[in-house]
Amino acid sequence: MQTTPEITARSWAMIATLGLVWGGTFMVQSIALETTPPFWVASARIGFAALLTGVVWRLRGGRMFTTDQTDWPKLVIVALLSSAVPFMCLSWGQQFVPSAFAGVSMATVTLFILPLAHLFIPGERMTWRRVVGFILGFIGVAVLIGPAALASTGDPLEGWGRLACLAAAGCYGVSSIMMRRLPPIDPVGLTFAVVAIGAFFVIPIAAVTHGAPEYPGAKGLAALALLGLVPTAAANLLRILVVRSAGPVFMSLTNYLVPLVSILFGWAVLNETLPPSLFYSMALILAGVFLSQWGALRRLFTRS
Repeated sequence: MQTTPEITARSWAMIATLGLVWGGTFMVQSIALETTPPFWVASARIGFAALLTGVVWRLRGGRMFTTDQTDWPKLVIVALLSSAVPFMCLSWGQQFVPSAFAGVSMATVTLFILPLAHLFIPGERMTWRRVVGFILGFIGVAVLIGPAALASTGDPLEGWGRLACLAAAGCYGVSSIMMRRLPPIDPVGLTFAVVAIGAFFVIPIAAVTHGAPEYPGAKGLAALALLGLVPTAAANLLRILVVRSAGPVFMSLTNYLVPLVSILFGWAVLNETLPPSLFYSMALILAGVFLSQWGALRRLFTRS
């Protein structure tokens, strides 16, 4: 029997924590990239996360699929699109773009999901609100990667770095659709599988691309461990609690918090110079996300 999601003060505290942690991820990753090559940053992030979630998963009984129905090939693809590929795209892209840009680009995940859900999820139709929201968000993406935005650092690879960050958002969008089509699976087991399978993919690529890892120093090691243990492992375990207690629509409120927090950290801690186009694009993207989710959000707050 399914219980109706209940939104409490604890729910708001958890969602605020997730917004703070995930929004700060891009700042910490920029710090890690000062001492460590990008694919080793992705490897460390995914490796530390696999260690922590593996322990939690075993303590909870070590279940994966919860029925006789399994689909390991699809689970492998979901894992690669949920962790390995986007982590590599983000760590590579953040060499050339401000951390705030990476944070704002994550708001586009919902926009990627909209047309995919229309095509592959029964009952998820592109209503007029979703179409208008998608168009608004698409304009925001154009502003995000357009000529005015490319002047923020002057790096010749900045354009590719921006596309890499958006590619990471696209991976998250595709994986979220595929995840909904998996057979019944333990949520903690899924969290562990995503990072464990991803680690087997990323680490060999890092070794071939960058050679053997070097000691990054105390500051670099702390940043790498923090990336894996807090925003990747602990926050995803907390996400499970939020979805189970308050529901997935309430969980989607992080879409609005993460870009704002990433901009705040980039400006206040990393002293990033942020072009006006970044704020224009964020406003358009978040307006598009809000409009596309209007019905679900209205029901959420009416009920609460």
